[in-house]
Amino acid sequence: MIEDNETIDEFLARHTGDVEEAVRKAAAQEIMPRWRRLAEHEVDQKSGPHDLVTDADRDAERYLTGVLSALLPGSVVVGEEAVHADPAVYGAIRGEAPVWIVDPVDGTRQFVRGEEGFCTLIALAHRGVVLGSWTYAPVGDRIATAIRGRGAFLEGERLHAGPPEPDRELRVATSHPDFTTDEQKRSLLGLNVPGVAPRPCGSAGLEYLAVASGRSEATAFSWEAAWDHAAGLLLVEEAGGAHLTRSGEPFRITGGNELPFTAARDAATARRVADLLAGERD
Repeated sequence: MIEDNETIDEFLARHTGDVEEAVRKAAAQEIMPRWRRLAEHEVDQKSGPHDLVTDADRDAERYLTGVLSALLPGSVVVGEEAVHADPAVYGAIRGEAPVWIVDPVDGTRQFVRGEEGFCTLIALAHRGVVLGSWTYAPVGDRIATAIRGRGAFLEGERLHAGPPEPDRELRVATSHPDFTTDEQKRSLLGLNVPGVAPRPCGSAGLEYLAVASGRSEATAFSWEAAWDHAAGLLLVEEAGGAHLTRSGEPFRITGGNELPFTAARDAATARRVADLLAGERD
């Protein structure tokens, strides 16, 4: 719990471990018991067959909402499933209160198929700035964390994305076509040049982790939902990476970005990918 006159930075210094414990418990209680055991009635569609929600998503978010709001009194929670039920909830990201941004199961399609590529994402933001980040992959029990100004870590080991290897193709995870407008698809076609190897993305959170750990060079995403991006963007930043929209501005979790945007393992790679998305060639 935040104490009198304590700043959010000081709160994070004391409670990062409490958030880690909460996300692990949510996965252990609500997510993993359903992995590869989902019944048909536990899976629903939202906007279409590409946009799924399960009882694991709903119950994990409900658990995390209770724990996180109690941990930081006066904070609000913006969760993917709460916003689906009431889109007005999303406006809290632009408010004055500290906000927890939660994606209970990032990669729900993979989860439903019984695959391993899903995770739980939590970010803590204030006035549009992401201050803390937690990315938890239940399969393998791996957690990546980042605190603004204090670095990014995977299982306690510091992450350094570093520049790409010279003369190696840039591996870029790109948006699924179902989440991409015709104009954005044309923008993404700009990545089809020598030296760049675009591929469809999996879980956004795990794609950001791959960039932060230097296993992938960049992402190119065409949607703004903060629960998919907030945690990963801070993780990449604190590992030494950068993010840019097609217009060359950093991505804002409060919205209004010119899409698609990229997050990359270093500033030079981010600039190159952003230029390609904008239609500029070397």
